[in-house]
Amino acid sequence: MNISFADVSLAKAGALALVVTEGNALSGAAADLDRKSGGALKRAVKAADFTGKAGSVLEIVALHGVAASRVYLIGVGKTGELSISALENAGGELVGRLQKAKEATAAVIADGAHSAKIDAGEAAARIAFGAKLRSYRFDKYKTKKKDDNGAVKSLAVMTKAFAAARKSYGTLGKIADGIFLTRDLVNEPANILSPVEFAKRARALTKLGVKVEVLGEAQMKKLGMGSLLGVGQGSVRESQLVIMRWNGAKATEKPVAFVGKGVCFDTGGISLKPPAGMEDMKGDMGGAACVTGLLHALAARKAKVNAVGVIGVVENMPDGNAQRPGDIVTSMSGQTIEVINTDAEGRLVLADALWYTQNRFKPKFMVDLATLTGAIMIALGKEYAGLFSNDDKLSTQLAEVGEAEGEKVWRMPMGPAFDKMIDSRFADMKNTGGRDGGSITAAQFLQRFVNNTPWAHLDIAGTAMASPQTATNQSWGSGWGVRLLNRLVTDYYEG
Repeated sequence: MNISFADVSLAKAGALALVVTEGNALSGAAADLDRKSGGALKRAVKAADFTGKAGSVLEIVALHGVAASRVYLIGVGKTGELSISALENAGGELVGRLQKAKEATAAVIADGAHSAKIDAGEAAARIAFGAKLRSYRFDKYKTKKKDDNGAVKSLAVMTKAFAAARKSYGTLGKIADGIFLTRDLVNEPANILSPVEFAKRARALTKLGVKVEVLGEAQMKKLGMGSLLGVGQGSVRESQLVIMRWNGAKATEKPVAFVGKGVCFDTGGISLKPPAGMEDMKGDMGGAACVTGLLHALAARKAKVNAVGVIGVVENMPDGNAQRPGDIVTSMSGQTIEVINTDAEGRLVLADALWYTQNRFKPKFMVDLATLTGAIMIALGKEYAGLFSNDDKLSTQLAEVGEAEGEKVWRMPMGPAFDKMIDSRFADMKNTGGRDGGSITAAQFLQRFVNNTPWAHLDIAGTAMASPQTATNQSWGSGWGVRLLNRLVTDYYEG
């Protein structure tokens, strides 16, 4: 979908939308439209009892005296309570309606929705951002695309502040591209997206100036990554460790680091999962996908930060060479791990990836993302990602940007009592502490591999895939986390 910005005009072919605030449904451009229609718009508003409440939409087909094929009024709520989420949802809702109506071209007048906190240019850019996010499709494997003629080809966002809107969207559009990359990776079937193929797609970031290294199994074996390698030893597909570096600040500036779990398919290994729903385990690399999409976004917008992304990419399969329950492996840190359950594999991948990252790069902080435990969905549903951390400052920052961007996190407890639950009789630790506090003991396990580095673990099992559909996302793979972490960098760590 092509998105453009222009000055306000009513003389547009295709569909026309007006974004309005509550109680002001017939002000500004809407008043002009009402005059052109001889009062028909006002009558429609009254008949539908449309007030401009957030999320409300009034659709009028073939409005008298107006060139547009159909007119939409989209409410974003009260001016004093206007939020970027409401604006983005308005853009997404509009594209959804246009797709259903098979309108290929449209214009949206955005000047009716801004406030003291969100100026007209930013408001218009956020509407466009929401529209782009909703336009995402993953239908490359459909041979018969029944809804091809439902695609919106062009959207003109009209505002008197069109120059400012165009500038703001220049950054937001690049963030959307990073989100789309994350969605693509999560949506891909595992027979296509092997660990090697994942690494190949990460290498494509070199076109944006990202430095990419890929370590194969022989190199990881030399580094002593027995924890990560144990997970993938049952697969015929080689495990990979991918290191992505964006250097946008001074060479002397310590980097910020993001680490992702990338299990391209998780059968559970010898501790085999039940068949029902196992197809969803193609998305068990959502953390690695987010890290890759984030590095894309940071590089594309030329972020003034040094950032490192490290992803452990493996496949957990149950063949004759697979890891067994009861095996003991030695991690890169030298710590030994008793494998109680081969389906608690993501933490084994992250253990070596986290240790490698803190040991090599000495970052300001590390944030890891992983579709790690089903237990986090029992605790938080699919509205929040679980946040575990050894650092109050980093936790507060993540919570604040999560609220601002609509990708919410909820901090969970950690402590010595939970840590004791993963002590092993035969090794330094075991890879699961049992059912009780399963998400917490998983986080305690990871904490043993971060030393004193400020660190946060985001359990995104409920948000990265099969998350609730929204006005801005209808995809199975949500792309969750890219905008959260991009905002973290923007607000607190970009020079």
